[in-house]
Amino acid sequence: MNAEAVLRYALSHEVFNASGVIEATGLTRSTVIGLCDDLIELGWINRLDDARAAGEYRKGRPARRFELRAAAGFLVGVDAGEHSATAMVADLRGRALGRVRRSFGNAGLDPVIRLSVMTDAVDSVLSDCGVPRAAVLATVVGIPAPTDTEGRSPIGHDGYWAKMNPNVSVAFSGYGRVVVENDANLAAVAEQSIGAGQGTPSFAALLSGERFGAGLIIDGALIHGRHGGAGEMRALEVVDGVGSAVGLAALARDWATAARTPDTMAATSGSARLSPAEVTAEAVLTLAAEGHAPSIDIVERLGDRLARVCFVLASMLDVERVILVGAIADAAGPIIDKATAVLKRDFYAPIPEILPSTLGADAVVLGAIQRGLAMVQSAPLSFVLAVSHPAPSISEIA
Repeated sequence: MNAEAVLRYALSHEVFNASGVIEATGLTRSTVIGLCDDLIELGWINRLDDARAAGEYRKGRPARRFELRAAAGFLVGVDAGEHSATAMVADLRGRALGRVRRSFGNAGLDPVIRLSVMTDAVDSVLSDCGVPRAAVLATVVGIPAPTDTEGRSPIGHDGYWAKMNPNVSVAFSGYGRVVVENDANLAAVAEQSIGAGQGTPSFAALLSGERFGAGLIIDGALIHGRHGGAGEMRALEVVDGVGSAVGLAALARDWATAARTPDTMAATSGSARLSPAEVTAEAVLTLAAEGHAPSIDIVERLGDRLARVCFVLASMLDVERVILVGAIADAAGPIIDKATAVLKRDFYAPIPEILPSTLGADAVVLGAIQRGLAMVQSAPLSFVLAVSHPAPSISEIA
């Protein structure tokens, strides 16, 4: 317990000395120094030049200085959506060292191809960073499905959830300690730790690409529910003016495709140049900003739908903020403005504040890294470092 207390201090500080640990833990100096020596031997921390040698101390006995060995172990985060998988490697400070994205093509529902692409993405980013698999302490995978404490998902409508999670935890069994979690939940973890949810006790991180899904932080805690399905948006099927859980990016694409008639294509030269494959939410927002009337109408419709979704979240859970997450967030300002106006005009207080995520398309994978860090910080000595396979230093990786 004392060793873990010292190690947790090291995990949350850069360079430190015994005095800082003593103040934080109440341990004696001799105990702290002895534990630091043990942690050096185990490979968790390094001893640095003392304060006098570092030019920071001039009188009396120089203080011993230590630092976490950030490359003693590594964390892997994976965002496995329906269409692509993004894998990231980070050190014990949570610093991202590399990122790889792989597409499932048209085979995202094929379990064999899905698992193969996911593991290939992880193997590729580990190779790019020079990190051996044995040095991975934890791998956290985000998927668009609810999960239980064992990382299993229910079958879901038309088997969708099972297709998104074809025994992912088993496939990654050789990559450290494995956690499979709902992607919106991981996005909420990222927003709470490093994003727009910092300091906000109750908020929803709303994934809004292909489908709506919410990660819920209520009174500071992530909510899972009995079956891991808290934040699933199936109820939207019976909400007036919504009717389904289809997300903003998919709606923008579908509505724009349906509006591609000779008349609408003649509205601007920019829209006329778009092929069907180029009709994306981002393209619609760009055209709307250029004054393209059909695209402006789509943005208005998207804002109205977002307002209704946010009101459902706020009325049931009393969240004070809804954070729009996903690749669309960067360009979603006009949609958010419209949704905010609709909430103020058509719905009664209290209404939630709507903000775009500042984490872009990486909110889920960054949340996976944060979840892995929390696992290590909660019980660091339950992880065994791969001393027979020394991890490279940060300078070697760089």
